[in-house]
Amino acid sequence: MIRNATAVWNGAGKDGTGKLTTQSGLFKDANYGYRSRFENGPGTNPEELVAAAHAGCFSMKLSFVLGEKGFTREEIQTRCEITFENGIVSKSHLIVEASVPGINEQQFQEAVKDAEQNCPISKLLKAEISSDAKLAQMA
Repeated sequence: MIRNATAVWNGAGKDGTGKLTTQSGLFKDANYGYRSRFENGPGTNPEELVAAAHAGCFSMKLSFVLGEKGFTREEIQTRCEITFENGIVSKSHLIVEASVPGINEQQFQEAVKDAEQNCPISKLLKAEISSDAKLAQMA
């Protein structure tokens, strides 16, 4: 399987503008540039897209890991914070909260670490990867 996206950049680094398009069409000519990357201006940026990819990949992997251990997931919610400093992505921190009936804290934390280390995006990144996980209490 091969997935793709296209970036088109016009102009100089700080004054230029770019457009991103994904194979699925979810992004079609999505704007990005210096302001969206370094100044919180409008548009997306590569780090935001990496964060989305890592959160999504990790959540799916955690679901598989929990399933292999015999647990049914009600919901997994993951936020990924990408640290971009000195011109590199240096950290990816995953903040996860999940509702998993019947699991104890130790089993949950072991499953989180497995997913953190083994999701395909974690394996792709050459950055420090960490997580904070909270098991939601059932009512």
